[in-house]
Amino acid sequence: MVTDTISDILTRIRNANMVKHQIVQIPLSKMSKAIAAILKEEGFIEDFEIFDTELETGPHVLISLKYKGKSREPVICKIERISKPGLRVYANTKKLPKVLNGLGIAIISTSKGIMTNLKAKELGIGGEVLCYIW
Repeated sequence: MVTDTISDILTRIRNANMVKHQIVQIPLSKMSKAIAAILKEEGFIEDFEIFDTELETGPHVLISLKYKGKSREPVICKIERISKPGLRVYANTKKLPKVLNGLGIAIISTSKGIMTNLKAKELGIGGEVLCYIW
């Protein structure tokens, strides 16, 4: 049983990216759907599909990873978990992180839901900094 679902999601994506898999399967949860939606919206993945059917593995999300060029270089260079169960990291609206001077994104858990640092800044809200992606 996994105690930190966000780390599990990010590790599965990171591992599949390193060995250049086309798709990766992650367990279905509200958090995994929200993270997949943000990654698609920001152009880090091709698409994702939700399978609610009860299989041996249970309901899951299939994420189609994105690569560029003939050498199939991954679009996601790095995924870094920031807030961990042992040490939560919060940021108010004035101290929201800027990842690689705007080239990357930070995923923030706010009172209005899961969103990127740019959208949180627009709305003027802060929250828990879940991870950085670039």
